[in-house]
Amino acid sequence: MFRSLKPVLGFILAGIICLNATAQNKLPVYLDENKPIEERVEDALSRMTLEEKVAMCHAQSKFSSAGVPRLGIPENWATDGPHGIRPEVLWDEWDQAGWTNDSCIAFPALTCLAATWNKDMSLLYGKSIGEEARYRNKNILLGPGVNIYRTPLNGRNFEYMGEDPFLASKMVVPYIHGVQANGVAACVKHFALNNQEIARHTVNVNVDDRALYEIYLPAFKASVQEGQAWAIMGAYNKYKGQWACHNQYLLNDILRGEWGFDGVVVSDWGGVNNTKQAIYNGLDMEFGSWTDGLSEGASNAYENYYLAKPFLKLLQSGEVKEEEVDKKVRNILRLAFRTTMNTKRPWGSFGTPEHAAAGRKIAEEGIVLLQNKNNTLPIDLSKTKRILVVGENAIKPMTVGGGSSSLKAKYEVAPWDGIVKRMGTQADIKYARGYVGDPTSKYNGVVLKRDLTEPRSAEELIAEATQLAKESDLVIFIGGLNKSNNQDCEGHDRKHLELPYNQDKVITELYKANKNLVVVNISGNAVAMPWVNEVPAIVQSWYNGTESGTALASILAGDANPSGKLPFTFPVKLDDNSAHKLGEYPGKEQVTYNEGIFVGYRWTDKEKIKPLFPFGHGLSYTTFAYGKVTADKKGISQSDKITFSVSVKNTGSRDGAEIVQLYISDLKSSLPRPVKELKGFEKVYLKAGEEKTVSFTVDKSALSFFDDKKHDWVAEAGTFEAIVAASATDIKGKVSFDLK
Repeated sequence: MFRSLKPVLGFILAGIICLNATAQNKLPVYLDENKPIEERVEDALSRMTLEEKVAMCHAQSKFSSAGVPRLGIPENWATDGPHGIRPEVLWDEWDQAGWTNDSCIAFPALTCLAATWNKDMSLLYGKSIGEEARYRNKNILLGPGVNIYRTPLNGRNFEYMGEDPFLASKMVVPYIHGVQANGVAACVKHFALNNQEIARHTVNVNVDDRALYEIYLPAFKASVQEGQAWAIMGAYNKYKGQWACHNQYLLNDILRGEWGFDGVVVSDWGGVNNTKQAIYNGLDMEFGSWTDGLSEGASNAYENYYLAKPFLKLLQSGEVKEEEVDKKVRNILRLAFRTTMNTKRPWGSFGTPEHAAAGRKIAEEGIVLLQNKNNTLPIDLSKTKRILVVGENAIKPMTVGGGSSSLKAKYEVAPWDGIVKRMGTQADIKYARGYVGDPTSKYNGVVLKRDLTEPRSAEELIAEATQLAKESDLVIFIGGLNKSNNQDCEGHDRKHLELPYNQDKVITELYKANKNLVVVNISGNAVAMPWVNEVPAIVQSWYNGTESGTALASILAGDANPSGKLPFTFPVKLDDNSAHKLGEYPGKEQVTYNEGIFVGYRWTDKEKIKPLFPFGHGLSYTTFAYGKVTADKKGISQSDKITFSVSVKNTGSRDGAEIVQLYISDLKSSLPRPVKELKGFEKVYLKAGEEKTVSFTVDKSALSFFDDKKHDWVAEAGTFEAIVAASATDIKGKVSFDLK
């Protein structure tokens, strides 16, 4: 009980200190919000004991670290993100605390946010989840995640923003701004090269500097320099033989040295492995470790953490200078002054209808219409009177499971429920299970309201589904992956590209029974689709949170016009992915990225591989026509900018949105370069018949590559092409220009 009141007591004590100081007209500098933050940091630091400093550098519970009660400096409280605020857990255990008021709004997974290609949606997402975190008095949100989609087997891809560093960079910045406007630190993760879950605690990543800087670091750099993120989380894996949570190259040389990061570096839970490295190699706060033979969850293990007693003893003996702990505490104090000690930060809100509506809007904009032969969608309810819904994912809750992103949602509208609510009064809607995937009814202390147990055999389930399909006007199969082990799940990777649970057979049999078939794939990863040439309509949905079913039904019925586009490439087979063709995956002790910069569409372009569905692909219920691409000048100097423009017209009968994509191609380079690279995008909303001009302005940074010999970005003089496209393979126009 006392522990749960500690944050409140800290605020009360800070208030008493302020009142006493004000009465004496001697407000301490560190409490004076009119003073520059660096003066406040130094003043607070000068008042702290060595023991108080060390206490701030490590956890005191599963999700909190100590403040300085006698100075009125509150504790720090972190929470998983990045898709919703985690339920409260016990002080020393992972079990839920049993609160009745910690059921959150579950927002769509970040793959869905990336699929919106809409920076306004990113800002709305960050603002909404930041309000939820603030209301729960959390000052560190453990998200967003921006690790690059290297392989479709990575179990944690659903938490990230796709394969392209430019798209991830532009989408992460508004999210950070939205979160931090609430006085909550966005903790961008996992820095860096966390691209597999298998052996994530041991694997050492070998990657050349060019790929590191061009592919795997840009979204983190944008988070720091454009997003002004207040926190960064280290990754579990190693780089150059050092764990990423205390890594000289990543944290000291790059993050602080090259980028000027002034925030706090937080370890991933259990990501610290060595006291000396943790002291000197850039880490500030240690969370979740299990050290000195203590098992996971051991009570009061925190004093044995690497940055606890072992750190204090080295300081007291003089073996480590006090300046080392001061570096860390400065960053932690800066965090406090930006969050818990900012008296002007808003109060936030939690579990509100407004947040649910925001999640629904993001989901609607992120759902991707992959294929729509014969205009199967949207569903014409004036002609479609008998609808069959098939598949476990139609009824399975997806806000639980998946690892640290598992949530206790206030409610979740499953696809089946959303479809019935939207269409049930206009059509006779029936359900058939079709297959059994994971019938588990309890995850992380959350008991599902819908019983998923199923005694019938696979043959009986298919027989039932195909018979009902023959009697229906339309069949909607809702399947894909789930958030169970070896699916889309932290700590596990997928074992293959194919759909699990024999779903391909179910889909094939359904198509034989009824050609009017819609397949809805719910996943955070690409999947193989051997039936793609037969099935007329395919929809890519995601783990879309509280309003998942409502958003999907809205798209299927045509209430919302689909406008999402893929943030990663769907390969036909694993061998079409560069990490599997050239690189190593998975690594146990070592993994080498032999593919270098050729990730995603950069690889399929280079090798002229036709993907199942390309990066940036997504259809609409309307059509768009592009005009001629123009440039405002024929060439630019190294310090100049150039603007490209193109007109886009909605040539259909429905209002809709098109995502216009700008790629840059270097026609001659001293080093191998991708055929083209995304350097701009804009989501433009057009009423039926409306036409708008979309413009992109770029400078030499959009033309540059990283020269690892010079350790610098280089833009070589020569001829370039600006390519305007509707996807990585749907080129609408080009214009050449020169860099002098």
